[in-house]
Amino acid sequence: MDSITTINNLKDIVKLFCEERDWSQFHNAKDLAIGISTEANELLQIFRFKSVDEINSMMNSTRKNEIEAEIADILYFVIRFAQLNQIDLSDAINKKLEENTKKYPVNI
Repeated sequence: MDSITTINNLKDIVKLFCEERDWSQFHNAKDLAIGISTEANELLQIFRFKSVDEINSMMNSTRKNEIEAEIADILYFVIRFAQLNQIDLSDAINKKLEENTKKYPVNI
């Protein structure tokens, strides 16, 4: 569905989910940033002390569902943060890639 779902679609889905639960009262920039970090660390925990072969094996096992769930949690917090703070994620990533293109030029 990535090929047909827009970032705005995801923002709308997350917004509705949160509004139905009256979660905006808990979603300030600091707490959402903490959520991003917490969920990223939960993803990191899955890979901690694993070899490349073990990681590749996990990506082809039932552990992939756990990994997908953690990725979804991270994305949820990023989208909610952007949605509440009027951050255009497409614009932000394009600006960052432009900066990184200058910082890390392709060696030809």
